[in-house]
Amino acid sequence: MDHSADPNAEFCIVLEVSSNGTSSAWFDDVMVETTPVASTAFTWVRLLLGGPYTNGYMPPNLRLQNLLPALEPYTALGYAQAGGGGGEVAPTAWWSFNNLDGPVDWVRVELRSAMDPTVVVATRQGLVSQMGSVYGADGTSAVAFNVAPGNYYVAVRHRNHLGCMTATPVALSAPVATPSAHTGVDFTAAATNTWGVNARKVGDTLYNYRVLWPGDTNGNGTIKYAGAGNDRDPLLVAIGGGVPTGTLPSVYNPNDVNLDGTVKYAGSFNDRDPILTSVGGVVPTATRAAQLP
Repeated sequence: MDHSADPNAEFCIVLEVSSNGTSSAWFDDVMVETTPVASTAFTWVRLLLGGPYTNGYMPPNLRLQNLLPALEPYTALGYAQAGGGGGEVAPTAWWSFNNLDGPVDWVRVELRSAMDPTVVVATRQGLVSQMGSVYGADGTSAVAFNVAPGNYYVAVRHRNHLGCMTATPVALSAPVATPSAHTGVDFTAAATNTWGVNARKVGDTLYNYRVLWPGDTNGNGTIKYAGAGNDRDPLLVAIGGGVPTGTLPSVYNPNDVNLDGTVKYAGSFNDRDPILTSVGGVVPTATRAAQLP
């Protein structure tokens, strides 16, 4: 019996004994033999965050200001963990990287059941580089999950951007001799099909990259500019609520939509405009929801 399509599925085994055409119930010891399978699945993931994105990459402002935490932030923010995820700590050596592989921020990768994509089988937090590659917490390898290789939906999430997910399950591999040969999911590519409608934003016309929608400052999965529970008001509260031209500098904060280390409500490079742009830029009462089941 092969259950590699969904390694976490449960099965009921029923035994019936038949003798000379007559079925009877018998009780005896039964041995069930299982064949161990590899317990680790790997995937390369690439994504770009729409808030900091500019000219094909994301500037590492949080890292350059020593604002990027060594411990992943998602557990503290209330994100449920699964399959051994949570508590990832980045190596301090990666903080000194000055090339395009240097980290921009923590992101979250989820594996979801091929049978039911609402079920999160495993989670991992990793660091996304300036060019969008998501590395495991060691800063060099693909993201590893404590699950058997098989078919899974792959979803990515960020603390103030809308998450997205592959449109269909992806076959993830066991460890291989050449790490770059692991299955990859490129959420920056227009050709990558995603769940739902308009799950990503067009980053620009020059590179034609797709980026995650920015502006979900309260992390509820919906970007909202006006009305109750909107994502704009928390910015104003963060800077003091009285003077909209004020700022909150040198912070690692979900209201910092463009990830430059400063919460800014008005003026150039503010964090309010991306929220309005994400909901369409014309009707401020419009909303945009994450395309996740």
